[in-house]
Amino acid sequence: MQINQGQVAVVTGAASGIGLALCHKFAQNGLNIMMADIEAEALAEAAVAVGAHGTDVATWIGDVSKEASVQALAAATVVRFGGVHVVCNNAGVAARNDPWFGPLAAWEWVMGVNFWGVVHGCRAFLPHLLAGGHIVNTASMAGLMPGFGPSYDASKHAVVAVSEDLFHSMTAAGLPVGVSVLCPGWVRTRIVDSDRNWPTEMGAVPTGDAASAVISAHVRRAIEEGATPALIADHVFDAVVSGSFWVIPQPEFLELAIDRWGSIGERVNPTQAAQVPGMPPREQITAEVMAALGLIPPSAT
Repeated sequence: MQINQGQVAVVTGAASGIGLALCHKFAQNGLNIMMADIEAEALAEAAVAVGAHGTDVATWIGDVSKEASVQALAAATVVRFGGVHVVCNNAGVAARNDPWFGPLAAWEWVMGVNFWGVVHGCRAFLPHLLAGGHIVNTASMAGLMPGFGPSYDASKHAVVAVSEDLFHSMTAAGLPVGVSVLCPGWVRTRIVDSDRNWPTEMGAVPTGDAASAVISAHVRRAIEEGATPALIADHVFDAVVSGSFWVIPQPEFLELAIDRWGSIGERVNPTQAAQVPGMPPREQITAEVMAALGLIPPSAT
């Protein structure tokens, strides 16, 4: 897709992290921006920073897990700018509670934002892109290999599948709509603190246990040492321009996904990687979790 000054980009989850970096990148290249998020105060502050690039910036506050909300975003974008050219379905959350014994509401929340947010975004904006445009869906390396948390993994695998199906649909129909799926590894975002936006209608915020506290501490450090959102935005921008489907900025994670698929081809039972980039060896994490739970690690029996 050719990027021209005055085109319009819509980004969800725009108040921070990858979403905010995408807004800056598109604005720097002359696009007007519709910034969407659920955090009003953070969004207002982010919009001022993005507007400093000299392009037209508008904001929208809403919940991407709700179809009517995203349809309203699409309508507001067309009214405000007259059209849309790039849509980044980027909003995402992660739960820290126990996925098997904790409340089902945590699953519903994660799937609602991560999966349904993408579905709603594609369906709401696709009619406005048929003359030419591009959709970017934010998945994760968790969409290519499990191990980052069941609800998160499930939502991101779904995003990858939906994106690939959309790509095939646009290609088969001969429509000028590009599709990309973003699969980053650790990025310096606030994803670990997603529950700051926990919906009040879902009741109390689910709490984690001692095991999740151990893992969260390591994840926080990995995120703090991860890629910058600006780097991720650069890769996304290049994919939009080149029409590339896969956006995988950190190839060291891709090797693990390839190994996994190799084992699938050999019909080998699943095994977890000995070490994920940015994290301690799995053996160390297991020992720390066992200790936190007051259990004896297998090696000590």
